[in-house]
Amino acid sequence: MNYQGIMNNIKYFKIVSLVCISVLLVQCYNEDKFGTPIFQERCFDGIQNGDETGIDCGGSECKPCSVESEFAGTYRQVDQMGRPAVNLLLNVEGRRDSLNLTVPSKMHAKFQQVFKNKIMILDTTYTTNVLGLDAEALATLFSKDVLWVAENGPTNYYNGSTIMTGRALGEDVMDANLLWIFGGPGGTKNNNDPLLIQDGVPTNDVPFLNTFPYLAPPF
Repeated sequence: MNYQGIMNNIKYFKIVSLVCISVLLVQCYNEDKFGTPIFQERCFDGIQNGDETGIDCGGSECKPCSVESEFAGTYRQVDQMGRPAVNLLLNVEGRRDSLNLTVPSKMHAKFQQVFKNKIMILDTTYTTNVLGLDAEALATLFSKDVLWVAENGPTNYYNGSTIMTGRALGEDVMDANLLWIFGGPGGTKNNNDPLLIQDGVPTNDVPFLNTFPYLAPPF
């Protein structure tokens, strides 16, 4: 091969090499919606770097993290209120923080007897209530401070027949709880002292909102 042929081959090799390098660079780079090149190699290096919110995910460069990745970590439970007034009304002084720190699956074993004793303290003549529940059954009902929500059918805290299948904003949960403890089998045991079965707080003075968060604004 003559000198000119050698030079042509070298030139050809350089061109091919530059094309290959360009292809590789194009594969390594992407463009975001603003047209800015993004180097994505770090999204596959097994390390949380750049502005990633998880390992190889999140941020401006990588795919979104899954829910599990976003909430991965160690958390401390400090408060809960599945059903208003359960902790305040039926727990004993000094143990309310303990309920807040207890996961629902452990509540029954830890608080059912506590709640039963408190019911009998609140109403020493308690037998059964308007739901037909004795003190032990009512304490069992309350022993998990969670709000059940029916997948099918109406969702009510208490409408006279449907019990704790959800809660509408306008339902008076406090009155329902007081009725179940002080109302007796007919729901009128202490009618001559209505504050025992009602908290005296009427319905909202202003209507609920039509958009989130739906609660009436304070005034």
